[in-house]
Amino acid sequence: MIKKVVFMGTPDFAVGTLKALIDSEKYQVQAVFTQPDKPKGRSGALQMTPVKSVAVSADIPVYQPVKIREPEWLEVLRTLQPDVIVVVAFGQIIPKAILELPPYGCINVHASLLPKYRGAAPIQWAVINGEKESGVTTMRMDEGLDTGDMILKEIVPLAPEETGSSLFDKLSQVGARLLIRTLDQLDEGTAQFEKQPAISPTAYASMLTKKDGRIDFTRSAREIECLIRGLDPWPGTWTIFRGKHLKIWKAAVVEPDGQKDSDADIDACDVSENAPGTVCAVTKNALLVQTGSGVLSILEVQPEGKKRMSIDAFLRGYPVQEGDVF
Repeated sequence: MIKKVVFMGTPDFAVGTLKALIDSEKYQVQAVFTQPDKPKGRSGALQMTPVKSVAVSADIPVYQPVKIREPEWLEVLRTLQPDVIVVVAFGQIIPKAILELPPYGCINVHASLLPKYRGAAPIQWAVINGEKESGVTTMRMDEGLDTGDMILKEIVPLAPEETGSSLFDKLSQVGARLLIRTLDQLDEGTAQFEKQPAISPTAYASMLTKKDGRIDFTRSAREIECLIRGLDPWPGTWTIFRGKHLKIWKAAVVEPDGQKDSDADIDACDVSENAPGTVCAVTKNALLVQTGSGVLSILEVQPEGKKRMSIDAFLRGYPVQEGDVF
């Protein structure tokens, strides 16, 4: 019977699942393991992880190992004697000794439809790659990276203007529900386990950095537009304009048979005449940029040191001319 649960998680994505466990009348969260607090802002004051904040509010003991692999943490877990360990974006690799400790194993909530998008940033990469659907998978963890036996899945369609942020919120809610269903099935002995293929159909969903946000205008307009949405809110996409960083928060692909979100003259945009990154059309409220394939209409930007603004507000303060290059 599953009663005692140890929870391991760190970011906002894990909070919904922890709250679902806390609110459950069936399962008791004995302790929470999360990453160490980190300094934030100019003051350098330590900030609790989102998971720790919830645990502290619920009077749940919190442990913050620098390395969960250290023998002392195995001893702590042995003392706790959990029936199951739930892992949601913890941020550290769980060693074999801990994986094998609880009778019902370590159950992970992963934000993709495994075996697709194994790795640290499955949500963002699904949007960046223009996927039509994503979802959540629960699995019994093994020593591999997101390679354990799958238990339950739930598909979540992506909206046309889905961002990394909006998909994050959707999958977090789905993951919380799916985890409770998974524990219920494990407890009842009805859970079915499906082995994953050795090779994933997608590239590893590697962790993102600020460098990944630099826009390469030799890519297609569609690829750039997906990148902008996928990296919203972090790390955001950016380019260099007149020697300074310019973040681009929203854009649209200009279709060949129309002028989506723009009243600029698309006829002026011809890839055979304009190098990628060239401003090929501009009016008081529209800015069109040539890409390696197609035209991108820039809709929302953030100049260095300024707030986010619509393109018409930007153009009023930063005159842009045809032929300018990003």
